[in-house]
Amino acid sequence: MIIRLLGQGQFDVSEETVAALNELDAALQAAVDRGDELAFRQALGEMLVLVQERGHRLPDDYLGPSDLVLPPADATVEEVRALLGEEGLIPG
Repeated sequence: MIIRLLGQGQFDVSEETVAALNELDAALQAAVDRGDELAFRQALGEMLVLVQERGHRLPDDYLGPSDLVLPPADATVEEVRALLGEEGLIPG
């Protein structure tokens, strides 16, 4: 699965990593629902690090589409709330 980290490029991640991201996504969504800034920052930061550490960064000239887009680390709770669907940032 190709995931774009806004401002950082695209990463190819395994299904195993997507499963781990889904767990963090649930924590992120719960934090947004509660308006818990600290838990929100922690979950979003862990998601971004997980993609960077486990994913394979694609070349900057790669022009393929992204399956998912994750917000930057400095995104606000309100910005992420606007992006969340019924299944969070990561469907599944």
